[in-house]
Amino acid sequence: MHNNEPELQKGLKKRHMTMIAIAGVIGAGLFMGSGSVIHLAGPGAVLSYAFAGLIVIFVMRMLGEMAAINPTSGSFAHYAHEAIGPWAGFLIGWLYWFFWVIAIALEATAAAAIIQYWYNGIPLWLLSLILTVALTLTNVISVKSFGEFEYWFSLIKVGSIIIFLALGGFYIFGLVPNVDSVGVTNLIGQGGFFPNGFGAVLMGIVIVIFSFMGTEIVAIAAGESAEPQKAVTRATNSITWRILIFYVGSIAVVVTLLPWDSSSILTSPYVAVLNYIGIPAAAQIMNFVVLTAVLSCLNSALYATSRMLFSLAEKGEAPKRFTKLNKQGAPVQAILAGTFFSYIAVIMNYISPDNVFMFLLNSCSAITLILYLIIAVSQLRMRKKIQQEQPELLTVKMWLYPYLTYLTIIAVVSLLIAMLLIDSMRSQIIFTTIIAGVVMIMYFITQRNKDRKPPKVSTIEERL
Repeated sequence: MHNNEPELQKGLKKRHMTMIAIAGVIGAGLFMGSGSVIHLAGPGAVLSYAFAGLIVIFVMRMLGEMAAINPTSGSFAHYAHEAIGPWAGFLIGWLYWFFWVIAIALEATAAAAIIQYWYNGIPLWLLSLILTVALTLTNVISVKSFGEFEYWFSLIKVGSIIIFLALGGFYIFGLVPNVDSVGVTNLIGQGGFFPNGFGAVLMGIVIVIFSFMGTEIVAIAAGESAEPQKAVTRATNSITWRILIFYVGSIAVVVTLLPWDSSSILTSPYVAVLNYIGIPAAAQIMNFVVLTAVLSCLNSALYATSRMLFSLAEKGEAPKRFTKLNKQGAPVQAILAGTFFSYIAVIMNYISPDNVFMFLLNSCSAITLILYLIIAVSQLRMRKKIQQEQPELLTVKMWLYPYLTYLTIIAVVSLLIAMLLIDSMRSQIIFTTIIAGVVMIMYFITQRNKDRKPPKVSTIEERL
């Protein structure tokens, strides 16, 4: 029997996967959104990031368990399809695709705004267009070119955070000549560690959780790695220290060195710290680092949308043309589809930034939590089946199964309920529910069409 199924190229090398795994957790949200969380929760923002990080660590461990058994470009959508049912795979696959399509437009606009800091004569829409086209080409050329760009973007992000932590640590512990240690004055001297109460810390978790979106891309990329099981295992085992160092560590440096209610923290906490330390051209340096983080997110978003669409098309849940590959093994039409809708989103942002574009942005805010919930339920069901039938496949195991899985499900559901109860977030979860409802209607329509199609009678030659 001939196998005519398209196959993605195994073009991601060990160093690509290692750096994607290490830096995938460092999103633009860390640099751009952490100031608002610190202003909300004060020094307690450290706990907001720690609690949110703990949920992500558990979810990634579950995803790693499933990905080590069956590495595939569809990742969690494929696992949901197998463990929960076709509707679950369809729902999360399309919601995830929708999330990253909006993210492409958002990241392109954010990157263009940063470049305008240096070149303010170029229109925002033109810069967004140039950046989207440039990174689309890197994805179209081959998965190796995506991996190469992501490797260098990631290297800059990781290097910048490590230098930031080292400089901050020197000042905090008084290791700089003629400079006294800061001590805990800023942690407890400005209204205490919880100046706005512990409730603000919990509210901070709801905001923070979205900044971790992107950690799951390593599981998608595993399908195009030469050593998928090893890549997933390394990524899963290292997620804990990555979150502790990059997120919790850097936020701890900010709130220890500077008063939490400082206006400079709200504007840009990392620039504020570098200015405090006395680094010349701090704003210029951090602008470059943030630009790198944003371009990395844009590059990853293009990759994630195309692979998810490719996987959906493989299962007949998207048009078959999206499975077509070029000579380098890249799903060109799937890449261009995500880019096309992002161009429309950029136009929407240009025409009506306060209405249409914000609606799209709000409508995908809770997708992260829905994704985590479906991953947890998928792992719960799949683990039970694997333990009974093929326990030797469990090379990566979720800790304290099934108790931590249940705890994660409870935590995610609690965050969804919290979003409904918080006035400023209620519209976001309502919009996400509407989008999910539209996707489910699409599912039932496509299923009905499938059921109505007469079975195809194949010839003997086609079956051979």
